[in-house]
Amino acid sequence: MPKKQPWRLAEVTLKEVRKANYKVAVLPFGATEPHNLHLPYATDNYEAAAICDRACAWAWKRGARVALLPGIPFGANQNLQKFPLAISLDQEQLDGIVASVARSLENSGVHKLVVVNGHGGNNFQPGLRTLYGRSPVFCCLINWFQILTKAENAALFENPGEHADEMETSLVQAIAPHTVEMKWADNGGTYPSRFEGVNAGWVWHPRAWERVTRNSGHGDPRKATAAKGRKMLALLEQRIGKFLADLADAKMDDAFPFDHSKPAIPARR
Repeated sequence: MPKKQPWRLAEVTLKEVRKANYKVAVLPFGATEPHNLHLPYATDNYEAAAICDRACAWAWKRGARVALLPGIPFGANQNLQKFPLAISLDQEQLDGIVASVARSLENSGVHKLVVVNGHGGNNFQPGLRTLYGRSPVFCCLINWFQILTKAENAALFENPGEHADEMETSLVQAIAPHTVEMKWADNGGTYPSRFEGVNAGWVWHPRAWERVTRNSGHGDPRKATAAKGRKMLALLEQRIGKFLADLADAKMDDAFPFDHSKPAIPARR
């Protein structure tokens, strides 16, 4: 029988919460959408939940009182609505969830909130800017898929992509292998834009996912392995876990979150 863990708010009781003295709350966001033909609709949720749970465990074992909140399983999926049962919330609704959670944390005396985003279509930065100054809760954002450097990604994965690619497939093979149907995977090929600026990356527009992909996959997943996924999970666990531990330990003084004990760093040209 699985053992309940003190950082998982979903598993603990009121008596335990009153004793925990939580300093940081972690809120995972995912999405419900297709991921090529071989990964489950809850791919982003499996990933965000596993990464956050491991990071919170890493921080808790080092004395950080972190609370992992139940994850939000829906994201902004307006450009996948041609695919069946892709569930979409407006970004304003997602921002409203963050603001409401921050108010609830304030009522409970928890003044640090980490939003961990697992879906590329979610964009929390404008909402967090709006929330700044309106809440005493320090709110910050981690897009977990941006943590590894280009060199680290290249060392782990041969075929880069954006969606249901080798990286995501490796993670799900490590986290929830029973959900993966590799025999159904296509090569994740995508169609180029008619416009040079879009292909070069300096022009952006929302992409109709059924037009840029064949089966929603972006990137060839066929060299994915669970071993690659476990290596990535270990890196993410330690990096996010260390940040959570440092954040829990940090005093919220007048300089927070900056370090005024060190000299200011001149801007570089």
